[in-house]
Amino acid sequence: MYTGLQHFHSFMAYLVLLGLIISIVFAFMGMSGNKPFTDKDRKRGLLGLIPAHLQWVLGVILYFLSPKGIDMATEGFMKVSEQRFYVLEHPLTMIIALILITVGYARSKRLQDDKKRFSSIAVFYTLALILILARIPWGEWPGN
Repeated sequence: MYTGLQHFHSFMAYLVLLGLIISIVFAFMGMSGNKPFTDKDRKRGLLGLIPAHLQWVLGVILYFLSPKGIDMATEGFMKVSEQRFYVLEHPLTMIIALILITVGYARSKRLQDDKKRFSSIAVFYTLALILILARIPWGEWPGN
């Protein structure tokens, strides 16, 4: 079960990245083209939001099941870079990224000005994407 969850978590990371990139590209296109923010644009924002939330749920489950999760939080784990990464840096950074995605999407629904709605998704999702790319354990991905 653990191995299957780990592989699914790795696969979902690709969907999260793809969803965020699509949402960001369309948000920047909407901003630059002075287009109205339509229901279609709101749904494009969901392409970044939904996979990220599902990925977070999988990550929380893995955090408690994986030997690279909470089990690594032994005395002195902050001194060992691999332990610090899996126990603290990766989960905390991903939570911050998820909060940014959620705030960006929620703001885009509340704002009235179309350009600001696109801007909310573009800025918050881009910041989240940067954080996610900075803390993905690239060496652990399948194929590496």
